[in-house]
Amino acid sequence: MKTYIVGVGMTKFEKPETRDWQYWDMAKEAGTKALEDAGIPYEKVEQVPVGYCFQASTAGQRAVYELGLTGVPVYNVNNNCATASTALMMARQFVAGGLNDCVLALGFEKMARGALGGGADGGDFKTSPVARHYGIMAERHGFEMSPPTAQIFGDAAREHMELYGTTEAQLAAVGAKNHRHSANNPYAQFQDVYTVDEVLAAKTIHRPLTKLQCSPTSDGAAAAVVVSERFVDRHGLGDRAVEITGQAMTTDTGASFDSGSCIDVVGKPMSKAAAARVYEESGVGIEDVDVIELHDCFSINELLTYEALGLCGDGESGKLVESGATTYGGRWVVNPSGGLISKGHPLGATGLAQAAELTWQLRGQAGARQVPGARVGLAHNIGLGGAAVVTMLRRAD
Repeated sequence: MKTYIVGVGMTKFEKPETRDWQYWDMAKEAGTKALEDAGIPYEKVEQVPVGYCFQASTAGQRAVYELGLTGVPVYNVNNNCATASTALMMARQFVAGGLNDCVLALGFEKMARGALGGGADGGDFKTSPVARHYGIMAERHGFEMSPPTAQIFGDAAREHMELYGTTEAQLAAVGAKNHRHSANNPYAQFQDVYTVDEVLAAKTIHRPLTKLQCSPTSDGAAAAVVVSERFVDRHGLGDRAVEITGQAMTTDTGASFDSGSCIDVVGKPMSKAAAARVYEESGVGIEDVDVIELHDCFSINELLTYEALGLCGDGESGKLVESGATTYGGRWVVNPSGGLISKGHPLGATGLAQAAELTWQLRGQAGARQVPGARVGLAHNIGLGGAAVVTMLRRAD
């Protein structure tokens, strides 16, 4: 059964403690915007998967109750950085499977200041869900005092440089591009523009990654209304409908660990497998895509994802970003929102914020950051531990 996004909404992503609000306040803002965008009341919603990582159990209910007390099922979802896209996938499955005609996917996060620990729950690495991942890293590269997530991605960057000759300037070009894109995004946490040299000169977090190549901790929320084709027809929503033509989630296989490479540990094999499934389901290849929102938690992950999605071959991603192929005027526009690096990264909201950006792009509603003629969009969201979700979206005819 065909599924459509007919309403999206999000809050501005902000540095933690910038605004005096609770997670249910931000969830109410994003959810209300999505429902208003769809032009439907909350009473039409039949189920609500809610994503977050840092709040307590049943925080999803506490947040959703701000939208209405209708008694509908609420599901609390936690899949590390892929949490929001997991909530979106659940919503789509409810509709595609014929269980419901209208589902609201909601994601939010209220984070603490400072670097993210080794997993959404932090804590002891020996008992962490990502202990196996960090064990691979430590065996090859040791364990240093820098933030562990920056360390594992920084080590992946060094491996890529050693294998393929990728340069620090090419890594910095990702940060410069995404900061430049975010200047036109009122929802972005940062809207400052930097040159490649300025990105390189910023404080080093874990060599070769500087601060301007790393996603920040953020507060924020995002939401999407997912409906069936008959719901679209019944309520006259064709003018705002964006079809989900393919979607897949993959988790770690032996390919993540067998090589002992951080490139694989941080999820490149998962992303590649998820993309392949989506291309098959949607009948659309990467050559047909106009605009991409992908998981640039660190600059190296954008380069690794270029390769996993098939924008280029292995080892060619540094040259690809340097060529201008992934910005305005190039072959694709990647992260027009500013991506995680500049838009911000509230873990439980990120995947739905990607869906919101692509919905606006495919409707032609993205303002100064609009990708001309965009008809097909791809979202990529990944979390260590692990899960990778890839979603293909198409403007409804």
